[in-house]
Amino acid sequence: MDIITQSFNKLKDYCEKEEFRGWDPYDGLNSKVFRFFQFHRIKFFRLAWIQLFKRSPINFRRITLVNKGYNPKGLGLFLTGYCNLYKIEPKPEYFKKINWLANKLIELKTPGYSGVCWGYNFDWQARGGLFFPTGTPTVVATTFAAYGLLDAWEITNNKEFYDVALSSADFVLNDLNRTYKNDGSFLFSYSSISGNNTVYNASLLGSKLLARVYHYTKNEALLEVSKQSVKACINAQNEDGSWLYGELPIQNWIDSFHTGFNLESLQEYLKYTGDITDKDAIRKGTLYYLNNFFSEGGVPKYYHNRTYPIDIHCPAQLLTTLYKLNIIKQNNQLLENVLQWTIENMQSSKGYFYYQLKPKISSKISYMRWSQAWMFYSMSYYLLSKK
Repeated sequence: MDIITQSFNKLKDYCEKEEFRGWDPYDGLNSKVFRFFQFHRIKFFRLAWIQLFKRSPINFRRITLVNKGYNPKGLGLFLTGYCNLYKIEPKPEYFKKINWLANKLIELKTPGYSGVCWGYNFDWQARGGLFFPTGTPTVVATTFAAYGLLDAWEITNNKEFYDVALSSADFVLNDLNRTYKNDGSFLFSYSSISGNNTVYNASLLGSKLLARVYHYTKNEALLEVSKQSVKACINAQNEDGSWLYGELPIQNWIDSFHTGFNLESLQEYLKYTGDITDKDAIRKGTLYYLNNFFSEGGVPKYYHNRTYPIDIHCPAQLLTTLYKLNIIKQNNQLLENVLQWTIENMQSSKGYFYYQLKPKISSKISYMRWSQAWMFYSMSYYLLSKK
């Protein structure tokens, strides 16, 4: 416990010193050099440039003039993390951080949609061909930002936080595409533009947000829509409890942290709606998750059938999933093994966590959203569970 607390405090100090701004695995198109030479106008160069920055163990961002920035999803994760810290010990400094992060999130919302929503602070070229300009709202960024604001409202009673978060349900209802199934159930799309419409964890995040808003408003329309998305994702679960990432041929892998997202979202849906039809799916999925993605020595595997790359999302999501499912006590030894291994192998002496470890050359670049915000968020749940 002392080792974990010390590790968290080092991470917290690092993030506060950086003022929660940082680089991202996908922010290469923010390069002023790239834009100066007009490469950003050509799809091939956009995709190649992003993949170079994402995969390279060398950080080219300083020399290509990529500035550190605020990422709304990352801020949402930090916001929930500070709310957890405030529940452990209501310090004025935590209260101040909660208000600052919540107001910064509201400042960064993307205008022009049915409800309040958020995207990322960089252009993004997807491998499937779609181009997402800076700020293009996604269900992922919107859910974590809105969740953070609701957590902040429960502590501060600031009604603006509540109203903004509730408005995000309108974005999910009206601006996301739907892929319908024969039984009337459907999957929410990842973003407001077409494409990436068949990703299970993205659809479940939309259901999770609608379920929480339903909990406050008792709007039956939110419950019904959320239920249909959950139904489609449960029907897609494999017999062994696993899920593929999505339905397209290029989405047929099974990985650790997206499985954790699915389980957490289903549990949140159950918690806020009282609908227990997904209980067996959670049970089967949890058994698969715990039995296939973590070694006895605490190594967090990326895929169900191979270890590398070891991504920081994998140990981070374990903490959150176990907390949300209320099974930390039963799995405490596994959790502490994974945490200790992660601290020893993936945390810098400066406090930040590395992005990915690989068999030969690893990427130890500090990414604020992908690595630091996730570990801050998840470790805050671990500390909260100990209280």
